[in-house]
Parts: sequence; structure tokens; C-alpha cells
Amino acid sequence: EQATSSRMKKVFFSLPAIFVAVANLASPSMAFVASPVVSKSSSIFSTLATEIADVDVYDPATRDEMYGSNIASYLVDLHKREATFDFCGGMMFQLVLSDALKTHLTTVASNGGDTMPVLSDASKPRMSDVEGYEQTHTADNIVYFHGREVRSVPDAKGGFGFVLQLSLANGDDPEGWTKEEISEYSGATGGWASDRMRTWRKGDRLVSEGFGSFQSRFGPDAFALHHRFYLRLDGGNRMWLSAEDGCEGTPSAGRKKFMGMW
Repeated sequence: EQATSSRMKKVFFSLPAIFVAVANLASPSMAFVASPVVSKSSSIFSTLATEIADVDVYDPATRDEMYGSNIASYLVDLHKREATFDFCGGMMFQLVLSDALKTHLTTVASNGGDTMPVLSDASKPRMSDVEGYEQTHTADNIVYFHGREVRSVPDAKGGFGFVLQLSLANGDDPEGWTKEEISEYSGATGGWASDRMRTWRKGDRLVSEGFGSFQSRFGPDAFALHHRFYLRLDGGNRMWLSAEDGCEGTPSAGRKKFMGMW
């Protein structure tokens, strides 16, 4: 069974793969949906023919229609389209996946199974409400994710210079948490504590600890604070990416400028 969309403009059944790759780079706002979609009425994965659609990835109804429960595919597409999240009432963060996590989620999107990321329901507005929650540094790339709040990123989408980076936990990810970050994520300096009790890392420190490409990826002045995150829904079916300390953001294009002003 193939998913369909009223927003679909045109479908190409034999589009060369190289054209898809080039077009994705040239126009990230255009949705190239080549990953499988899980129907809400079926657990069977079906691969869509390569299609070009003008998709509003910020709309919950469109998310359900296009992706169903295939949250891995949705996260990868948000990353590819340089989508932004509205955190803490107006601060726009661009979602960035590490290369290793993007590869992992792309595989999960194709294969399905019990490694698919899950959305906690609206009855769990805080990470501590999730069944089996513990104050720990561990993450499974399903319920819990390793991530960083990165600031002073010169080319970040959203106009604030902010990035929300997610990386692969429990795997070989050169952009993942460093040993020092893992060791520090406990007790009074864990992600459940106030930011004032925690250490913001400048780029040169992260490079020295093992994240060698941090400054080349996010800029020479960027600095970061690591958090665990989980995904949840609210009563209005919006998805939230929520940090362990309660700060959270929902996919949003942000406010429109009027005559050059917010």
C-alpha cells in the first residue's frame, strides 16, 4: 500500500538517483520522499516511488499523512530541509543530525522494527514521566537521544545562530558525546540540573576532547552544552523535542518578518 498526499505535485517513477541527490542539495525546502512510510492502519512498510512534493513539514496533520509512525524518516527529512524548532517561546534552533545518526536513522526508516524512534504520548510532558526513567547518561536512539545545544553558529537557520544537534549514542560517532561529557553527566552536573551548575564547552575544548570537526562544522566561536532528549506529543498532536531539564521545542518555521523586522 502506497501513501498518497493531496500536497503532492508530481511523481517521477524513474528519476535517476543522481538527480535526486543534486536536487535535494539545491532546494532543501522541496520534499524528496524516498523513504518508506508506515500506514497508521498497517504495520507493513511500503516504499514510495521517488516523488517531489511541496510538503509543510511543520504541520502535524501533514506529518501524520506523509510519515505515519516512521519517525526516523521524519527526523532525517527535517535535517535535510534544515528545519527549525521553536524552543522556550521564540528561540529558533536548526535541527542538525550527526552523520552517524543520520545514517542510522536512514537504515531504520527503511527496515522498521523495534529500533524505530518513538513519540511519548501527551501524558508524559517531562522526561521523568517516561516509564523506566533514570537519571543517567545512557541513551538508546529510540526513546532517549544524546544531543547538544550549540550557540554562536554563524549560518544556522532561524536567525538566532542556534543549533540543536543530535548524535548517535552507543556507537562509533566522531561527533557524539566525548568521554568527558559522559563522565560529567551525573549527580549535580547531570542534564536534570540547572544550566548554572553545568559546563558550557567552547569549540577548542570539544576538539581537544575528541570532537575534532566541531569548529569546522559549527564555526570558530561556537560553544555547546550537552543534553539528553526525548520526543513527545502534546494534546494538539504537535511533536516536541524535549531536553531532560524541561526546555523543549516544536518544529516551526518561526515568525515572519514584516518590512525587515520581526
